[in-house]
Amino acid sequence: MDKKLLLINPVNTRLISSSGKKFKAFSQPLGLGIVAALTPDDWEVEIIDEHIKPFEYQEADLVGLTAFTESVIRAYEIASLYRERGTPSVLGGIHVSMLPDEALQYVDTIVIGEAESVWAKVIADFNAGRMQRVYRGERQDLKGVPQPRRDLFHSDYSMGFIQTTRGCPNNCEFCSVTIFNGRQYRRRPVEKVLDELETIPQKYVLIIDDNLIGHGKKEEERVLALFQGIIDRGIEKHWHCQASLNFGENEDLLKYAAKSGCQLVMFGLEAEDIPALKEANKKVNLKVGVSNYEEIFDRIHQHGMGVYGSFIYGFDSDTPEKLRRRTDYILKSGVDYAGLSILTPLPGTRLFNRMRDEGRLLYTNFPDDWCHYGFDRVSHRPALMEPEQLTDIFRESTQLVYSFETIKRRFEKTLHATQNISLALLLQQLNLTQHDFAFAL
Repeated sequence: MDKKLLLINPVNTRLISSSGKKFKAFSQPLGLGIVAALTPDDWEVEIIDEHIKPFEYQEADLVGLTAFTESVIRAYEIASLYRERGTPSVLGGIHVSMLPDEALQYVDTIVIGEAESVWAKVIADFNAGRMQRVYRGERQDLKGVPQPRRDLFHSDYSMGFIQTTRGCPNNCEFCSVTIFNGRQYRRRPVEKVLDELETIPQKYVLIIDDNLIGHGKKEEERVLALFQGIIDRGIEKHWHCQASLNFGENEDLLKYAAKSGCQLVMFGLEAEDIPALKEANKKVNLKVGVSNYEEIFDRIHQHGMGVYGSFIYGFDSDTPEKLRRRTDYILKSGVDYAGLSILTPLPGTRLFNRMRDEGRLLYTNFPDDWCHYGFDRVSHRPALMEPEQLTDIFRESTQLVYSFETIKRRFEKTLHATQNISLALLLQQLNLTQHDFAFAL
């Protein structure tokens, strides 16, 4: 009889508004899909994503969970439920890798780092009845990473996810990616990426690399080969990606990205303010220069693609006046879709360590208080304003950026800049989704 492996992606239970509405984040749990692919055929595997389907207890031989910081308390709750019934659980992901001692209080086994190098050992030890408390995954090249078990993903995901690289050479103070995945780019073979793209059923695809383009000639050649491969194989997808601003400085990249189906390029702009960029250690942004942002946006628009800009509120150099200017910049800029967040100190980052050492964390009753570290509320004491001021300005700003009037105006600007009606309609829909979030804060 097959054994049952239950893989769970928990939700932050605080993501319930006063009206009782849950805001769903339809991000496919690729990591769980890869773990499922690495599991032997004599196991029955099921994936539950609480962003779509609430967890309900069911029998299993082994339970695997992943969790970000804001959802880790929910992971602990589910693991404890199975522990009470004698079912072993395994927890992995960024949070547990940063705070393994905390996690070991609530789960039987943890995986620190990337799971691919140790999952076969976890299964073998389970079968032998001698599971260890801690497994340490090593960073490996990505040639042997299998395609995720997409057949186990819920049908409600409107967008498929794929990864072509891991690692990021940037070292932003607030980011834990470098700590978890390393500062060196590790690349999947282009042909394997193309093979996987052909299996994704969704029309829209997000390439989840932290920086698709990377830095240097070698990385440019890799992404050009990827774009050319999509064209040559006739893979008809509308795809989105994250990149650094140098993406907009290479005409060949822009040309072939658009030709291969790129619709939206996401940039971590963070701020239009030099002191804030220096504080965040956004070296690429500083090198390009804030005064050149609009020129890059224009180049992208000329190829019929849109610009997603993410912005952070709450740097130490921020004042209420500066933040209102940031909002004005977003409203007037060529950004077609903006993502606003509050500076959030995540465990393991230099930002967290600094805020902790300076006694500036507002919530320190861990693990219960990790639910407050979700980018939409203030979790630290700002340097130049009160936490309540930052909260009020963030709410005010999101409601301005996502008001119906602003969304209508942005639609018209996008259509005029790109001459791409399907893109303008898509971005309008994305902005309308954010409207619901902004007015529930």
